[in-house]
Amino acid sequence: MSLTDHWRTSGFRFPLGVALAVVAALILQFFLVYAQISDLDYRRSEAILLREAALLAAMPAAHRDYVIARRATDDLRVVVNTAGVFTADHHHVAGEMKGWPAGLVADGKIHRLVVTPEEGVPYRLDFLAEVMPDGEILVLARSLHLLAEHKLILRRASLIAAVPVLLFALIAGFWLSRRALGRVQAMYEAIDRIMAGDIHERLPTGHNRDALEGMAASVNRMLDRLEQLMRDMREVGNDIAHDLRTPLARVRAGLDRALTHSEENGTFLRDAVDRAILDLDQCFTVITALLRMAEIDNGRRRDAFGSVSLDEIIGDILDLYEPIAEAGGILLERVGPENPDLSVHGDRDLLIEALANLVDNAIKFTPEGGVVSVSLARKGAQIELKVSDTGPGIVPEERGAVLGRFYRSDKSRHIPGSGLGLSLVVSILRLHNARLDVSDAVAGGDPPGAAFTAIFPVSSPSGVQTRGNSIRLQA
Repeated sequence: MSLTDHWRTSGFRFPLGVALAVVAALILQFFLVYAQISDLDYRRSEAILLREAALLAAMPAAHRDYVIARRATDDLRVVVNTAGVFTADHHHVAGEMKGWPAGLVADGKIHRLVVTPEEGVPYRLDFLAEVMPDGEILVLARSLHLLAEHKLILRRASLIAAVPVLLFALIAGFWLSRRALGRVQAMYEAIDRIMAGDIHERLPTGHNRDALEGMAASVNRMLDRLEQLMRDMREVGNDIAHDLRTPLARVRAGLDRALTHSEENGTFLRDAVDRAILDLDQCFTVITALLRMAEIDNGRRRDAFGSVSLDEIIGDILDLYEPIAEAGGILLERVGPENPDLSVHGDRDLLIEALANLVDNAIKFTPEGGVVSVSLARKGAQIELKVSDTGPGIVPEERGAVLGRFYRSDKSRHIPGSGLGLSLVVSILRLHNARLDVSDAVAGGDPPGAAFTAIFPVSSPSGVQTRGNSIRLQA
């Protein structure tokens, strides 16, 4: 990647912006220190000049003029650069300061004025003009050469510090850019391999736990889901070909026989047509169920989500299936107290369909005289909707398979069905951030029965699918 490409990337511009911010902070710090030094020097000049003026004001006039003229004190020789005594109308009386400074006011305050000598460049002094008790005006002046030296040192130090700081920031920015772009480039290459057909490829992840790693992990989970869906599509295609081939072959064979014997026996023809209609209905049932699962897995049904009372759904399903259960000599009952306050965020029609499939499945596999029970309870942060029966149960080795599409165990070959009911339930629960647990209804019982428990989160405000499997199997 060229230097121009690095310049255009946010991975380089951000560190560069940080470097400029550091330089701006240095400049701001320079001006703040500069202002502090100026203020300190001003206050120090004020204190020194006021102190000297107070000492001189306490002297007799003749002695004061002598001291000023001869600069007889250490402070007058070292601290105060020039001094003078003037009359009220600004005429010189004593001291080396011969003329009244332009713009100076005898108000006892510090005035920073520019002095223009006859030869040389102008310079600034701090002046103090104070009226003495005898009416004369004492003028003291202090040079700003120490302040100038301090400012010069500060400017040089700031310039010297700014250069390595800026270079370090640029080097760090370039290094961070290369590091970030290297990770992004690795992701680009992985994406290219995925687009080329390697669906098992995943984006590289590390242990940095930053935003880029989080995005790569999310994309990898999305790819896992897509790979699973593609695998399901292939399996569905194979299952459709396998499950539809048998009824379609029966239809064709029956129609061939009907065509052969139609002239001999009209009743045979009608029976053949009836059998063909039943076989075609089975094909339509399979296709409709597959399309239904595809619609649910699409996830668009979340737009119609709202608050759904599971207690009301249980009541509706029990009213619907109670006559069917009684016709088969099976007791369909509600176990436990009613919980009208237990609601989930979901699609009412889909949840009714899921519970109807579980109850219908339990009735199919429960022998005459058996019991199918439905219960609803809250356990911690979860809501459990359980359907159990007293049928033959499901061995642990088959509990994962029975939730797949088109699976029919040896015990269920004689029972009508397409093998799609439980997989439809799993799709609906996955859409609702829920999962399905499969276990024995009675541990160690004979028969053990089967228990299907739909576990919902207490609240699911956005309908975003939780991570992980939607199926749990218990031994």
